[in-house]
Amino acid sequence: MHAYNRLPSSGQSSPQSPPTSPLSRSPRYRPRSSKSGRSPPKMLTQRLVWFLLSFLLKRQGIFLFAPLLYIAGILFYMGTVSFDIVPVITHRPPPGSVYRSPQLYEKLLPEMDSDNSSADAISTIWKHSYKVGEWRPCINKSSKGLPESNGFIFVEANGGLNQQRSSICNAVAVAGYLNATLVIPNFHYHSIWRDPSKFGDIYDEEFFNKTLEKDVRIVGSIPGNIMERFDHNMSNVYNFRIKAWSSIKYYTDTVLPKLLEEKIIRISPFANRLSFDAPPAVQRLRCLANYQALRFSNPISSLGQTLVARMKKLSVNNSGKYISVHLRFEEDMVAFSCCVYDGGDKEKLDMDAARERGWKGKFTKRGKVIRPGAIRLNGKCPLTPLEVGLMLRGMGFDKSTSIYLASGQIYDSERYMAPLLEMFPLLQTKEMLASAEELAPFQNYSSRMAAIDYTVCLHSEVFVTTQGGNFPQFLLGHRRYLYGGHSRTIRPDKRKLALLFDNLNNGWKSFKRQMLNIRSHSDSKGIELKRPNDSIYSVPCPDCMCKVNKIEDSRSSSTA
Repeated sequence: MHAYNRLPSSGQSSPQSPPTSPLSRSPRYRPRSSKSGRSPPKMLTQRLVWFLLSFLLKRQGIFLFAPLLYIAGILFYMGTVSFDIVPVITHRPPPGSVYRSPQLYEKLLPEMDSDNSSADAISTIWKHSYKVGEWRPCINKSSKGLPESNGFIFVEANGGLNQQRSSICNAVAVAGYLNATLVIPNFHYHSIWRDPSKFGDIYDEEFFNKTLEKDVRIVGSIPGNIMERFDHNMSNVYNFRIKAWSSIKYYTDTVLPKLLEEKIIRISPFANRLSFDAPPAVQRLRCLANYQALRFSNPISSLGQTLVARMKKLSVNNSGKYISVHLRFEEDMVAFSCCVYDGGDKEKLDMDAARERGWKGKFTKRGKVIRPGAIRLNGKCPLTPLEVGLMLRGMGFDKSTSIYLASGQIYDSERYMAPLLEMFPLLQTKEMLASAEELAPFQNYSSRMAAIDYTVCLHSEVFVTTQGGNFPQFLLGHRRYLYGGHSRTIRPDKRKLALLFDNLNNGWKSFKRQMLNIRSHSDSKGIELKRPNDSIYSVPCPDCMCKVNKIEDSRSSSTA
């Protein structure tokens, strides 16, 4: 007889069923079936898969080879698939890295020629208001006598016209500061410029000496009694090899003791050998030399002024105002830049030959990598005549504007100059303005020809610089000195221009708006004050000029 069960069955076994074993209720207990513990699959495929999984589970180390098996499977698969048809990937150069200006010109030309909105641009270009007043030249000359000289300084200036000019002014400053006698600088014969001109061929030597007579002793040659010590051979004189941009302190600490000992020293070469950051006494002498003492020789000055008068006569419709453009697109300039234009194979052959002539081996060194696209994007490519024309037309100057072009021999001029002449038919060069007889005395002297260009550019209403260098830097400062501190110079951002000339989606109105912004920026930057490391030859304020309040200036004018 069984005991009575008080608990509900809850669907479990009946009271008559035997009690379940405690092991069966244990979570660790798993009932064992026959030998395998599981029923094997019946299908052959299932059996094979089951066998493979069992094998892998028992030998887990085989998973280390799984990546190799996967790669082998992929390679096997690739061997069975044909890859004859693949997607074509086209490489697009970065915006601005390709010379597309001719295509842009063709697109904009119809709208450009039909645009009549330019309202006397050359007379209204400088709109920026300078409420604080203008600047006037104020270089004080010495009124004292000169003490006894500490010795003679002989310098050899190298480079082109304006690099030599920098050397002359720096030599005046060093000689005056060290109380030395300056020998009229000697000019190196440059392998590129190939100009044997002497100081007196380019500058008015008598005027130079007269202007500086109370500040610096200047002689044309070294006295014979001193040269006897050196067998009348300048190469026997002690030569200082001075580092570029040396401070005036170096000259007082190192050069002066040797000068006192030898009574004569030579500095060769002497280009950029004096720091721009100098005390006021040094800066005053630089200003005096550059802006007052250096005047071109009478033949150069006379022809230069004649060409200025002719440009003003040609510009009678614009009140005698004209634009001057310094264009650097000579063959050697294009070759040195390593930029690529649209000349094809001929251009490449010409540029390779020019690089080998001028800089043998420099551009063909092992490992040398040249990236024309990157050079263009960085704003280092010389602007072509076409690009200069597009820029000026966009800035509001129309076909009636007279332009004076200062440049050497333009590379492939017949092709590259054609669009510029089409946009500005009144364009002139010194060869067009002057007769062959007038130019004959200067024809084979690059520095004298550059001096003529310098004179005509100096007196233009607008000066446009398209490339860096000493020529535009000196003109920038000289124009500021003449025009109340304002340079009246357009200095375009060539990085922006590269992007604009490359954008064939640009319409005329959009392009013109961008060009007017560049023009306006040049106007606002026309007056600048010299920072410590700026060149005094490009930024004469405040070292060479004094600010005059407009109210005071008007009072002084009315009093006069």
